[in-house]
Amino acid sequence: MSEVIVQRVRTKYHWPAVQLNFWLLIMLIGSGTILGINADFITVQQQLQLGIPWYFPYWITVASLTILFIFVELWLISQRQLLPGIVMMGTFILFILWVVGLIVDSVELWGPSGVNSNCQLYVNAASSRGQSVDTLAYLQQHSICELYLSFVAGFGWTAAWAFELVGCVFLLWMMIMAYQVYSDK
Repeated sequence: MSEVIVQRVRTKYHWPAVQLNFWLLIMLIGSGTILGINADFITVQQQLQLGIPWYFPYWITVASLTILFIFVELWLISQRQLLPGIVMMGTFILFILWVVGLIVDSVELWGPSGVNSNCQLYVNAASSRGQSVDTLAYLQQHSICELYLSFVAGFGWTAAWAFELVGCVFLLWMMIMAYQVYSDK
């Protein structure tokens, strides 16, 4: 009689801690910011009694999925079971979702009937002066356009677009990093 010995070999993957933590932090900040901006946009649309475009709830869903993915990664890190295959697959799916949202927001921001062109056409080109309701309305519309188009002034279209672009780059970076971790074993 012969004896068969089965031995499980557990592969250990060495993730670069600083890069991984930096990635997690930036993606968490970006996803949270995009989630908040689009929730604010929905609130404004409801206040104005306008329809809610599909890309606002889309970004809320994608940002929430990204935050969920980050928490799953953190749990796997705490269990010492973060596998490159899981990271590559999840990151690829999120990358596709982020690129689609980035393209849509780019068209909505700078397209022919986008936010920027509407502000230029209806607000900046129609300046009003004097003490009247028209001037007050113009100042309010000008303020709204500046807020929603300015990255520096606060959370608006440009800020969301910038975080979306950074998120796409970071998701691509994570796919590359996961492949390098898998290759090193």
